[in-house]
Amino acid sequence: MASDMNDYFNKKKNAGGSNSNNDNGFKVPKPPKLDFNFGGGKAGIFYFIGAIILLLILAKPFVVITEGERGILATNGKYEAQAMLPGLHFIMPVVQKVYIVDTKVRIINYATRIDRTATMGDGIEIKPAITVLDKRGLPVSIELTVQYRLNAEFAAQTISNWGFIWEEKIINPVVRDVVRNVIGNYEAEALPTKRNAIAAEIEQGMLASIQSLKNTPAELQSVQLREIVLPTKVKDQIERVQLAKQQVQQAEQEVARAKQDALKRAAEAQGLADAVKIAAQGKAQAITIEADAKAKANLLIARSLTTQLLQLEQIQVQGKFNEALSVNKDAKIFLTPGGSTPNIWVDTKSAKQQTSIK
Repeated sequence: MASDMNDYFNKKKNAGGSNSNNDNGFKVPKPPKLDFNFGGGKAGIFYFIGAIILLLILAKPFVVITEGERGILATNGKYEAQAMLPGLHFIMPVVQKVYIVDTKVRIINYATRIDRTATMGDGIEIKPAITVLDKRGLPVSIELTVQYRLNAEFAAQTISNWGFIWEEKIINPVVRDVVRNVIGNYEAEALPTKRNAIAAEIEQGMLASIQSLKNTPAELQSVQLREIVLPTKVKDQIERVQLAKQQVQQAEQEVARAKQDALKRAAEAQGLADAVKIAAQGKAQAITIEADAKAKANLLIARSLTTQLLQLEQIQVQGKFNEALSVNKDAKIFLTPGGSTPNIWVDTKSAKQQTSIK
């Protein structure tokens, strides 16, 4: 009986393992056999590679540092003394962590009017203008631009000492302190006229303050003094003083112009007087020269008059008078006093006609 029952179940089992016909006569396909054997050698390799890839994705045992950045490596929470340079670096996940810090030039603009759209640039920060007191206690607002960068050589020490908000602890307090000390030495009215000197003092003061810190955490690039905003009453006073100075300068220019005109007229008068004087001197010199020439000529003539020459001259004159007497017998002859040679004769027939003989 038991043997028959076993044969029956074995037949049923064999019938179920092969294709059988349904009620309609169609063959029912045999379902596929699933192999759940995970202990093979090839599957283990795939599992190992997949685990490694998953570990790399989740743990990320490497870091890439670009130019203008430095990496601060922390091992179990302790910062390494040397910052990591740009490039690919491998680390131990969980145990080590890298903090990226920016070493490019950064800018802080201290402005009275803050334009929020200007804060979108990388490394640019906008802060309110620095309000300080001048020498007399008057409030003055200073607008300036500060350019600086993290000292890459001591980046790790800076982050370790000051933290990641080192700018708020170093740059901003130094700027405000230096500006307050410099402006406090001047009166508000003198600030616009001494703008360049004040800008130089602020930059030198900031540079000295930052360099005095341990390891020089930042490098100051430049400080640009853009605007000095004075109180309204100080502005009005400066404008009045400038207007008065302009009026004084204008009056001085008019006085100088009048002096120049007077000097010009004096020079013209002096030139005219000098010209007249020179002309008179020239005329006098000409007369003197002419007189000297005549004197010399007379002297030469006197020296040339000999007794024989005088006698000859007397004979010639006497001959002329004789000719005149031959024409006019009534003519009167006058003799030179002390001499025997006549020099004037007058025709008595025509009293209007007179002739001088020399």
